[in-house]
Amino acid sequence: MRMTRVGNRGRAAAVALAAVLAAGGCTVQGTVTDGKGRAPVHIDVTGAPPKHTPAGDGPASAPPARSEPPVLWRLGDTGRDVRELQARLRQVEWLVDGPTGTYDDLTERAVSGFQGKRGLPVTGRTDTVTWQRLLGMSREPGTWELYLMGGQPAAAPDPRCLTGRVLCVSKSSRTLRWMVDGRTVSTMPVRFGSQYTPTREGVFHVYWKSRHHVSTLYDSAMPYAMFFSGGQAVHYSYDFAARGYAGASHGCVNVRDEAAIADLYAQVRNGDKVVVYR
Repeated sequence: MRMTRVGNRGRAAAVALAAVLAAGGCTVQGTVTDGKGRAPVHIDVTGAPPKHTPAGDGPASAPPARSEPPVLWRLGDTGRDVRELQARLRQVEWLVDGPTGTYDDLTERAVSGFQGKRGLPVTGRTDTVTWQRLLGMSREPGTWELYLMGGQPAAAPDPRCLTGRVLCVSKSSRTLRWMVDGRTVSTMPVRFGSQYTPTREGVFHVYWKSRHHVSTLYDSAMPYAMFFSGGQAVHYSYDFAARGYAGASHGCVNVRDEAAIADLYAQVRNGDKVVVYR
């Protein structure tokens, strides 16, 4: 407040007015006299207005951010819970081998496929929402399913697989075993052709290997192809790796573990036996 050349009564009036205006939170500039028409008084009062926004005015508050469901298990985790997860994924046909108790890349891909099929965010990590959905579609695994299967199918291999170097392919367990003289060297999950393009059954031999093969009939990549019957081959499948058992081949034996089939391709020779059976 600023006052100049004012009498006592004028000064008192000015002080009172300034106090009232300040309490009201206004800015006023004007003239007040001393009551006798003399000595104008100039007043400049500034008060901070109360902070108040009427309902409905002002910027809208941002909606609260959606929190992600807690993650229970992810790549690299180990333990009994991971083993149960794998056993349940095997029940709903997203895993063929296992359980191993280790959240490996095959488990991550299986979880991703399961999530994508059911419209869940595809992360490959098992969060609480994914786990609850899986619980609703599977049953409590027993001791055999958790510990004794050991990544191997329950049934013994076909007797025709017990001699020589053999790609032993079981349709019932959806498993390929690479066997040498009756010993299982490696095992990997596989899928087959649909009912319209079935994978042939019987005893065959690898007659041609093609590392970077592309199908001229379907214009699709067939890496690490090992042909055994016409255009049918054991090969890596990008589709199988992405979609799991939701899809099917055109008759080939698809493998979804690229590292495993790369190692297998390096070991298999032309002339090695292939047994496909149910």
